[in-house]
Amino acid sequence: MIVRILNEGQYDVPDIAIEELNALDDGVVAAIDADDASSFSTSLERLLEKVRERGQVLPDDFLGPSELILPGLDSSLEEVRSMLGDEGLIPG
Repeated sequence: MIVRILNEGQYDVPDIAIEELNALDDGVVAAIDADDASSFSTSLERLLEKVRERGQVLPDDFLGPSELILPGLDSSLEEVRSMLGDEGLIPG
């Protein structure tokens, strides 16, 4: 699965890592629901770190579509709230 982190780049993340990402996404959603900016920042950072850890960085000139777009680390709680779908940032 190709995952884009806004303002950073794209990663080829193995499908097997989606469960881990979903668990971390749950933390982001819970922090947003609680309107807890501190927990939100920590949870988002953990999610993005896992993408970087499990994914292979794609070259800047890669033109394929991203299957998943995640906010950058500098995104605010309100910005990410507007990106959330019914299943969080990561469907599944």
